[in-house]
Amino acid sequence: MLRFVLFAAAAASLLPASAAFADTPAVSQVEVIIGPDLAAKADKLGEREFDYLARDLKRAVERRLERAGGLTASGGRLRLVIDDAVPNRPTPLQLTSKPGLSMESFGNGGARVSGEYVSADGVSTPIRYRWYETDIWQAQYAATWSDASLAFDRLARRIEDGQFVKD
Repeated sequence: MLRFVLFAAAAASLLPASAAFADTPAVSQVEVIIGPDLAAKADKLGEREFDYLARDLKRAVERRLERAGGLTASGGRLRLVIDDAVPNRPTPLQLTSKPGLSMESFGNGGARVSGEYVSADGVSTPIRYRWYETDIWQAQYAATWSDASLAFDRLARRIEDGQFVKD
């Protein structure tokens, strides 16, 4: 096993640096907003949850781009819209508004994100991604926004690879 790891590391070091990041878009600004469909759920989920979700998505995308060398001052603009997000556990507002809920309540979650990437030369590329957990087994170990956060991480990985659309 160690021999394989050493071989893989040696093979990766032989690739030119530009080939490793060839598909990563150059981005100077990442903007995340809450879409109207999700904003309509503010009275059910709580307004502060949207701040958390927007921060989480922005952090996931910027971290991936920075690691891949895609965050540059001369890059394009990445505008992401969180169209939908489903929590795994009740939010604080849901806990206070529905007496039968507790933090032991759980379900499948996920998120849907759209937007666009406008490159430095003005070319616009649409972004669409959605992922919702289908297996309830994992939900029992999740925090409030675990599956939405996982969806954001998966989208960030796709953006890093230059893959913007997945329905």
